[in-house]
Amino acid sequence: MIDLNGHRVTRGGEPIVLSRTEFSLLATLAQHPGQTFTRAQLVERLHSVAYEGFDRSIDAHIKNLRRKLEPDPSAPRYVLTVFGVGYKFAEEG
Repeated sequence: MIDLNGHRVTRGGEPIVLSRTEFSLLATLAQHPGQTFTRAQLVERLHSVAYEGFDRSIDAHIKNLRRKLEPDPSAPRYVLTVFGVGYKFAEEG
């Protein structure tokens, strides 16, 4: 569950503590399920939250986000990689 207004994330009722950048990254992806974002597009979107980094640092943030969010980070169900392109949030269904 993602509470955009409260900047909170829970899974199974348990809070998940995310950094500001991780939360913004998750919110960006989750607001557009199924849409693939390139690293450059994600950096551009995160720039508005005083994000300092390069497009490859997105990979590190995705890794941290999966570690905190996914039941099994090695087999992600929510934050998916689109090889050669970027990342997307899984579509429902």
